[in-house]
Amino acid sequence: MSQISRRGLLKTGVAAGVLAATGLPVRAQAKKGGRLRLGLAGANTSDSWDGRTHSDSFMIMCAHGCVFDCLTEVGADGQLKGELAESWEASADAKTWTFKLRQGVTFHNGKAFGADDVIESLNMHTAEGAKSAAKPIVSAISEMKKLGEHEVQMTLAAGNADFPFLLSDYHILMFPAGQVEEAIAKGIGTGLYSVESFDPGVRFVGKRVENHYKDGSAGWFDEIEAIAINDSSARMNALMTGQVDAVNRVDVKTEALLKANPAINIFEVTGNQHYTFPMLTNVDPFTNVNVRRALKHAVNRQELVDKILLGHGKVGNDHPIGPANQYYYEDLEQNAYDLDKAKFYLKEAGMDSLNIDLSASNAAFSGAIDAAQLYQASAKGAGININVVQEPADGYWSNVWLKKPWCACYWSGRATEDWMFSTAYESGVPWNDTSWENARFQELLLTARAELDSGKRKDMYHEMQMLMSAEGGTVIPMYANYVDAHSTKLTNSGTIGNVFQMDSSRLMERWWFA
Repeated sequence: MSQISRRGLLKTGVAAGVLAATGLPVRAQAKKGGRLRLGLAGANTSDSWDGRTHSDSFMIMCAHGCVFDCLTEVGADGQLKGELAESWEASADAKTWTFKLRQGVTFHNGKAFGADDVIESLNMHTAEGAKSAAKPIVSAISEMKKLGEHEVQMTLAAGNADFPFLLSDYHILMFPAGQVEEAIAKGIGTGLYSVESFDPGVRFVGKRVENHYKDGSAGWFDEIEAIAINDSSARMNALMTGQVDAVNRVDVKTEALLKANPAINIFEVTGNQHYTFPMLTNVDPFTNVNVRRALKHAVNRQELVDKILLGHGKVGNDHPIGPANQYYYEDLEQNAYDLDKAKFYLKEAGMDSLNIDLSASNAAFSGAIDAAQLYQASAKGAGININVVQEPADGYWSNVWLKKPWCACYWSGRATEDWMFSTAYESGVPWNDTSWENARFQELLLTARAELDSGKRKDMYHEMQMLMSAEGGTVIPMYANYVDAHSTKLTNSGTIGNVFQMDSSRLMERWWFA
């Protein structure tokens, strides 16, 4: 069975059988050559090749699908295929998964890739003291066995119908066993591009690897140059003046200017990206569910979609499952902008008014400061006085997010519901940016993960979205389309991935010069 989609995977009930992993054929006109120059937001001076720490677009793009590979990959068409795993099969209860690995693959330092590398790379995420956002995924593996040099068996503590999808997570990069520290220091992976130079927060230059296992299907540029341009205006200007060939996170305020340039194309896809205002529910006043409810009714969501996204998105409802997910609860009652309700919930919390700080930076998402100020204005009529604290862009993710009680944030979303919930809302996970605890939610999370009946899964995921919307610790006012732009010199297969921005963050390997 070639290329199985998530929907197809669930329909089969994960019956034991090989799920093959070949790539899609690429258009005949794809051709090699040239140096790709990207102007990218999301760079930090603390960046490194340690995939466990990757949290923003610059390193996500430069690492997975460029310098490093994962075991699996979500294709541009949304179907799952193998990267370093060639095929896999599952037991009937989806607890035991056996992966056959590609043979003849080498790391950039010449070391052959095999089962030992998989086991050590996965164990990195659960090592003592490791701070990995993929820990929830890897910690679910109760046992790993090397069945041969190119075969690994993983037994899960509980069945997981989505498990092969989870191994495409951009944190779960494959490193050479016994050489992990060196590989992190130098950027030694099995990817299409080897590291020529890397200046954290500034620039990365990669060179195409000769005789790569993806030859003929991906990796068309001779060289890659990723330039850190966090400032939105500077990034757009770099594209318009021809200094770079493509940019991420188009400032929609400049969209008309970009469209007027015949040498530039804008590419936009609807995915599960959402802009959020998470609150630490273990810090007052956010410990009180009625304070959280008041804040959810004090934001004018449509105004944010209109003024911040300029229509490039849709209203959110305070849960992270997006319109591109299979079990998106479209008919869930909307948390509407309602100052009377906001006042009611404040009163239920024993308050006549509320004074709180909201930390924001455009590092969180383009227009985050403006969004916070609009939130400030919309909440005022309910007696909620929001003090917008403008934080520095550099270090925002290490100094503000997860640290300040209420802040601006964004999530790219995930290909499956369980992946999204377990990354950011499972109890105790490193990236739980609300510390929200709800026993019923956690029970449903574990039960739905192992459930193979699609109808039952739907009911459980709908209830989880309802619980988060009503009681959770984050305000999610809007889903934002991925809006990126490129020079007309660049082209692609015609299908653009929507898991992350920039063709699911794999533009470097999927695109070429026309």
